[in-house]
Amino acid sequence: MSDWLALIPDAIKECYELHNFNHAAEILSQAYPLEYAELMNALGSFSLSVSDIITGGGSESAIPKTLSSEWHPLDWQEVKITGDLLIKLHRRNPSEVTEHRIEDFIAGHNIDYVKNKVAIDLEWNSKDQTFDRDLYAFRTFYECGIIACGILITRSESLNEVFRSLNILKKYGASTTWMGKLLPRIRSGRHGGCPLLVVGITPKSIADWGERHGQ
Repeated sequence: MSDWLALIPDAIKECYELHNFNHAAEILSQAYPLEYAELMNALGSFSLSVSDIITGGGSESAIPKTLSSEWHPLDWQEVKITGDLLIKLHRRNPSEVTEHRIEDFIAGHNIDYVKNKVAIDLEWNSKDQTFDRDLYAFRTFYECGIIACGILITRSESLNEVFRSLNILKKYGASTTWMGKLLPRIRSGRHGGCPLLVVGITPKSIADWGERHGQ
């Protein structure tokens, strides 16, 4: 077992697929214990139903709303970052300083939930290109010193068997947001080195799935 996994509660390790990049778990647990505890508590109490999966609804589905109901009362807020770039030219002989501004150099990057210097994004069933936007946002916030680490929550590949059993696998296709589309992007460095804890939702989070299969 990797050392960082010892920092994760057993109940979370049993229910989710987890990946740790650039020591995110260590940073979260040691430097941001309150935010880390709120993340673990929300994941521990999170559950969805077969009806939630079948109904869907994208960003308006019950799945993101469930987590929002946990975090919004605790002052986790959606945050957008914008910024201009001010360039100063220092000339010599004679000494002179001139300025040039590039407006909207950072243009409207959003993260779903930010508190202190911790950020969380949730992607349940969007187009997989959404991961590029998310990772660029994490990178920008990190490079600007707004956040110290991020968490990205998405679907584990193990949910595909559930979708196949429910005859809705096409709805949750290969070109949507799931772990198989996220990990290669992170491993190629699209997050710019921002520490990331990646959480995959598995069938163990479906409260009534065991009932359907006599478990």
